[in-house]
Amino acid sequence: MNILILGAGDIGFQLARQMLNEGHNIIIVESDPEHVKRANDQLDALVIEGNASSYQVLKKAHLEEVDILAGMTDRDEVNILACMMAKRSGVNTTIARIRNPEFGEPQFIFQPEELGIDLIIHPEKATAEAIIRLIRQSSATDVIEFEDGRIQLLGLRIEKNASILRIPLNDLGEQYGNPPMRIIAIKRKEHTLIPRGDDLLVPGDQIFIVSHPDYVQSFLELAGKKQIRMENLMILGGGLIGQYVALAFSKEMNVKIIESNVDKSREIADLLPHTLIIQGDGTDIDLLALEGIMDMDAFVAVTGDDETNIIATLVARHLQVPRTIALVNKVEYLPITPTIGMDAVVSKQLITANAVQRFIRQKEVASVNTLPGIEAEVIEFLAREGSKITKKPLRKIHFPHHAIIGAVLHREELIIPRGDTVIEPGDRVIVFTLPQARARVEKFFVK
Repeated sequence: MNILILGAGDIGFQLARQMLNEGHNIIIVESDPEHVKRANDQLDALVIEGNASSYQVLKKAHLEEVDILAGMTDRDEVNILACMMAKRSGVNTTIARIRNPEFGEPQFIFQPEELGIDLIIHPEKATAEAIIRLIRQSSATDVIEFEDGRIQLLGLRIEKNASILRIPLNDLGEQYGNPPMRIIAIKRKEHTLIPRGDDLLVPGDQIFIVSHPDYVQSFLELAGKKQIRMENLMILGGGLIGQYVALAFSKEMNVKIIESNVDKSREIADLLPHTLIIQGDGTDIDLLALEGIMDMDAFVAVTGDDETNIIATLVARHLQVPRTIALVNKVEYLPITPTIGMDAVVSKQLITANAVQRFIRQKEVASVNTLPGIEAEVIEFLAREGSKITKKPLRKIHFPHHAIIGAVLHREELIIPRGDTVIEPGDRVIVFTLPQARARVEKFFVK
């Protein structure tokens, strides 16, 4: 497909990179010369320097020939106007990044279709929701839900006291009664492995499991994890993400926000009456100590500066705050975050790009997710009548070596598949795949 992306900032750049990997033709419109240069140097895309709200610039970008327009600039008005012009020009699908929460409210004066928008994405809100899930599931490095929470994917690191260490995975399943979960990936140092029956877990492994929600807590205990009782939360950064997180927890725990900007501090103090707002430098250890960081159960760093978030989070880890979460926007930083001792990270770029990718591919798959620092995808496929995956038991299907089927939702029942499992049309199938296997995996689910 021909996809026109407006904006080559961090979000637009990441989206373009993922769409290029999908094999699409990408055109980018960007007004900032530095972003234009980066896109030209690093992406195999047609990059046009200009204002995305200009109809003449969009025509120069072949607007009438594109299948999808994705407005990813940091200006809501530009994204909305571009979507309106695109719809009037016959573009089939339009997507707009919107920061102002008013646009997404049901009572807003305009509905998205009246603005020519097929999908509105709120990156800050979606990122905050990911952080909220990580705070509630305090032992996990990653939390993804499928089918309204009926299936959960968790990432977690294996502790030295875990009872599941150095036992072949096949024996592990039998030892614990073949529970409703499966380990679908192991990240060991810099390598991501698709686990096999004779693989062993060692301390420090980061594993990814697909599980029935009711079994999650039992497995966390086997992995040496303890659920932390959350009563005190400190947030570094009073932007939209920090505000959303504070709003979610301010009535159930003690929440503090540290914001360096004086005017922003006053503004959010009015918006969040149940949250303590502190104006100051969140990387100042004396300030953090004065405000009781060592008494915190969770520390969340969500400023607009990656380095500040990383340093502040490492300080909190050093001071033994049980749960730390950092916003890391530079995707190239993500692979190193586990090696420097970071607990959990979220990426606004990946979350936004994943949402766009899911929408674009919804005719083929139910959802697509990538994980911070992992070059792999977790895809929810819908098994179709006549597709190759439905014709034989799994043991007789030569599924790609670099992919694994983690779970099947069959008529509302969660199944952890075995060799004799037969996938039926209409089943929803969770697959973890490395990049080299994705194209072959998809062939099993098409007619």
